Amino acid sequence: MSERMRLGGKVRALRRRNGMTQAALARELDISASYLALIEGDKRPLTARLLIGLARIFDVDLAAFDQDDDERVIGDLMEGFSDPIFDEHGLTGPDVRELVRACPAVARATVTAFRALRAARELSETLAAVALESDPQAARPVMNDRLPAEEVSDALQRAGNHFPALERAAETLCAALAPLDRDPVSALMRWLERSCIVVRVDEAESMGQALRRFEPDRGILRLSEGLSRPSLCFQLAHQVGLLTAGDALEGPVHDAALTSDTARALFRVALANYFAAAVMMPYGPTLAAARRTGYDVERLMHRFGASWEQVCHRLTTLRRKGDAGLPLHFVRVDIAGNISKRFSGSGIRFARFAGACPRWNVHAAFLTPGRIRTQVSRMPGGEAYFCIARTVERGGAGWRAPRTTLAVGLGARLSDAQEMVYAADIDLSRAEQAAVPVGTTCRLCPRTDCAQRAMPQLTAPLVVDPDVRGLSFYARPDP
Repeated sequence: MSERMRLGGKVRALRRRNGMTQAALARELDISASYLALIEGDKRPLTARLLIGLARIFDVDLAAFDQDDDERVIGDLMEGFSDPIFDEHGLTGPDVRELVRACPAVARATVTAFRALRAARELSETLAAVALESDPQAARPVMNDRLPAEEVSDALQRAGNHFPALERAAETLCAALAPLDRDPVSALMRWLERSCIVVRVDEAESMGQALRRFEPDRGILRLSEGLSRPSLCFQLAHQVGLLTAGDALEGPVHDAALTSDTARALFRVALANYFAAAVMMPYGPTLAAARRTGYDVERLMHRFGASWEQVCHRLTTLRRKGDAGLPLHFVRVDIAGNISKRFSGSGIRFARFAGACPRWNVHAAFLTPGRIRTQVSRMPGGEAYFCIARTVERGGAGWRAPRTTLAVGLGARLSDAQEMVYAADIDLSRAEQAAVPVGTTCRLCPRTDCAQRAMPQLTAPLVVDPDVRGLSFYARPDP
C-alpha cells in the first residue's frame, strides 16, 4: 500500500480522542466495523468518500490527514533520535515511520520531549557559563516545555507563512495611504499624525538600545535616527499594524494554540512584521514584479524601497490560493551557524536540534560579504534545491555603534529554478549531477566520505583506527 494511503493511525487517534468505539464510527461511515479495523490497521486504503466522511464527523479540516505534516514529524524525530544518548537502542528510519503512523499523538509528544531536552541543555550551559564567570546574577533563564521561538516558528510553518486577513488589512491601509503621499515613509507619518500620534526621529543616544518606542499615553512614536530608510518604513508600518490590524492579528494568535503568553506576544510581533512587509510590498504588485524580474531580489529592493532580507522574507509569503508565487524557503544564520529565522516552503529540511550542514552556501556567504552566492544542493534522499545567499549588515549607526553580520538564504526546488534569474546561466538539465551534497545535520547525513563531517553518523558507529586517517576524523576511508 502506498505511503499516502497509510492513514490508519490518524483515524484511530481521531476516534479515540472523540471517545468513539469502532462500531459507532463504522455506523457513521456506513461501513462494517471489521472494515474499519482493517483501515486502522493500514490493511485497507482510506478512500476519498471515507476521508470526507471522517472530516465531517470529527469536524476537522482535510489538512488533518496531510502526509506532509507526518514527514515533518518524522524528520524532527529522526533529528532528535540522532542524539548520542539513543545510540545503544539501534533505532532506524522504519521504526520512526511506524511510530508516527501508528501513534501520531505519541510521536508529537516525543518531539515535545526533545524540545524540553534541548531547553534543559541550554539552561545547563547558561548556568555553567555564569558559574565560570563567578557571577550568579548574570543570567536567570526560564525553563519552558517549549521554547517560545520554536512555537512561533512551527505556527508560521503550519500556516504556510501566509495570512489572508493581514493581506487584506494591508491592502486597505495602502489604499488609504495612496492619496497622502507617493513616498511610503511620508505617507505613513502623515497617517499617524492624522491619528493624533506625533512621530519623532530622535538621536540614537537618546533612544538607548531601542530602535522604536511608542508612548501611547503621550501619543508619541519615537524612532531612532540610526534606522535605514527601509527599516524606518518597516517600523512605521509595524506600529500602524499594531494600532489598526487588531482582529487580523488576534485571529491567527488564537488559532495557533500557543502554550504561553511569551509565545503569543512573540507571534503578535511576527504577524505585525508580516503586516509591515505587506504594506511595503503589496501582494499583487510584488508578485507581478517578482515574476517579471525572475525573482531578482536586488531589483525588487529598489522598486519597493526594501532591504535584501525584507524582500527575501516577503517572497516566501506570496502563497495566495489561486495566485501563488514560487514555493520558496528562507533562512537566516549568524556567523556561528545559529539559525535565527527559518521557513520551508520548498520542502527543504532545516536542523532544529543540532548544527546545520557546513556545505550549505548560506555559511559560505560570509566568505564573500555583500556578494550573492548560488548553489545547487542535493539532499541525502535525492531532493535537489537551488539556493542563493548573501550577507546583510545591521547596526553601525556611528563609528562606535556595534555591527552585526548575518547571512540570508533563499531557495526553491530545482524543478522551479528556471523561474529565477539567478539560474539563467546554469544548465539545469545537468545541474543535479553536479550538485553539492548537503545534509540536514552530520548525525543524520549518511555521507561518510564528507571532509567536513563534524560528528559520527547515527547509524554508523565510530571506528577508530590509529593506522588510517580519513578526510576527517569522522569520515571513514574505504577499506
